[in-house]
Amino acid sequence: MKGMGDMLRQAQMMQRKMQEIQEDMKKRTVEATAGGGMVTVVATGAQDIVSIAIDKSVVDPADVDMLQDLVLAAVNDALKKARDLQQSEMAGLTGGLKIPGLF
Repeated sequence: MKGMGDMLRQAQMMQRKMQEIQEDMKKRTVEATAGGGMVTVVATGAQDIVSIAIDKSVVDPADVDMLQDLVLAAVNDALKKARDLQQSEMAGLTGGLKIPGLF
């Protein structure tokens, strides 16, 4: 039964570390741009969008579609970077194993 106790202890340590990583992800940010920097999006590692900056020169009432496309591209890129950051941090914890349900 000693082996079972060690496994339980290791699982508890891993769970604590995962919680620490999740809290850290809320504090870390990634940034993505579109349109040569005309639209900038900042997201947390927890995939929350915290800011969107739009250069005034890209705001053209006659071409709203382009602005929407730039915002969408920047948001999607920021979220991808946040996911990549999470996966990178979790890989350190799991030794590179992809465990379903973790992030």
